Amino acid sequence: MSRTDAIILFAHGARDTRWVQPLQRLQEALAQARPSTSVQLAFLELQSPNLEQALTQLAAAGCRRIDIAPIFWAQGGHVAQDLPDVVRQFTARQPEVHVRVLPVLSELPGMDGFLVGAILAQLEQQA
Repeated sequence: MSRTDAIILFAHGARDTRWVQPLQRLQEALAQARPSTSVQLAFLELQSPNLEQALTQLAAAGCRRIDIAPIFWAQGGHVAQDLPDVVRQFTARQPEVHVRVLPVLSELPGMDGFLVGAILAQLEQQA
């Protein structure tokens, strides 16, 4: 089956390979929730593939719509500058691929309420 839609979970990257485990769980959960969509990981540095490599691989596999979910808590230099630069360079070379950048984690609807509930639940468990 050829997948034309993809989601890239874009994160910073780390030297400690255990750091990626929560991202792999998220990747698996998204892939199960959207079986017709390719779900890939990509990193800014220290791990591979980098974002450019992931975009290029997905385009070569026939993806024509790629959504990038930045797994960063808030807007900062990486999300505000580095990410748009990579996307701009990629879409200049691959104009047939539609790339959309989703909000950072803190800007996702319901995130504050979810965190308040999760923190309060942890406090209750500790009491």
